This record gives sequence, C-alpha cells and structure tokens, in this order.
Amino acid sequence: MFSGIVETVGKLEKIMIKGTNNSFVISSPISNELYIDQSISHNGVCLTVVAMDDKTHTVTAVEETLLKSNLGNLVEGSFVNIERCITMDTRLDGHMVQGHVDNTMVCLSKENREGSWLFSFKYDPEFENLIVDKGSICINGTSLTVIDPGEGTLTVTIIPYTYEHTTFKHLGESDIVNVEFDIIGKYVNKYMRSIRG
Repeated sequence: MFSGIVETVGKLEKIMIKGTNNSFVISSPISNELYIDQSISHNGVCLTVVAMDDKTHTVTAVEETLLKSNLGNLVEGSFVNIERCITMDTRLDGHMVQGHVDNTMVCLSKENREGSWLFSFKYDPEFENLIVDKGSICINGTSLTVIDPGEGTLTVTIIPYTYEHTTFKHLGESDIVNVEFDIIGKYVNKYMRSIRG
C-alpha cells in the first residue's frame, strides 16, 4: 500500500527484454536503501525489487503490466516517480494507493499559472463513475485532487514542490500517464451497481 507521496525520481539506466517481460535497471537516491523482494511504486505501478547494487535497483514488469501502464513506453534515460510502501506507523499524507494501475491517460495540455501548473488529461469514459470533483486520483504514482472533471477529461493542479520533485516537470502534451482511481470509489461504484441489479 502506498500514499501517493513521491519520495524521489529515478532514472532508467537499462532495459532488458526477456520473452514478454521487461526488466528495468533504475538509479535513484534511495536504490541502495532497498532490499530484494521489496514492493516499490514506479510511476504508480507496484513492482518487486529483484536485484540491486550500490547505485541501482532492478524490477521486472510482466506483459499485463506493460499493456495497462505507461511502463512499456519507457526508454533508457526516462524518469520515473518512486515511492516505498507505507508503514503502519506512518501518516497517510496522500490517500490510499494500491499500486494497481487501472489505465492510462493522455496529457491534453500543460499550463504555467505563475505559481502552479494546470494539467489536463483525457481518460477512457468507461471510468467516468470513478471521478468526482475534489476527489482523489493517483497519476504516475502522485496523489492529486481532481478539479473540473468533464466528459472524458479532468484537470489537476501541481504545486511548485511537487513539480520540482516528481516527473511532472518532464511531462508535456500527448504524453501518456498511469492512473489509479480511488479504491473507495471503486468499491462504492461496484456496490451501487450490484444493488441496482
């Protein structure tokens, strides 16, 4: 379980392809603090550390993950948001994030508001019922608040700290991002559909 509060940004140093899997060798300021079999969020995707050294750690994404996330689009030199899982004694500064990406979205626009950045995204209308104004959403592993949801579109505001300490500073129009919708909203939506028949 994660909170959507990105700890650091990692750089993809190498991609190793074996069958339908991609293994990513990533360097980051916390790579040497990780351990084998640890669950780490990479752009919002929960992946297991399978190897490490003093400067890098390696994770593997299977075909299903590559198809449902933006990890299959990464190239050597790409940057990813990284977060270690929360502990039972930590404050939940973001919201409950599983690291199970639901789908991807396309960035429609990025607007500098001289103190914040406004990002607009286009998403699959299938998920319309999971998006509410001022509700929580996780984009590339970052816990954010939805503003101005429309038909198949939503907007989020990025504050300067988040902009500088995540991959949002590298994000631009037409880029693809991972999205995980609020788990509470997903359960409520499923329950409501079941009682309606």
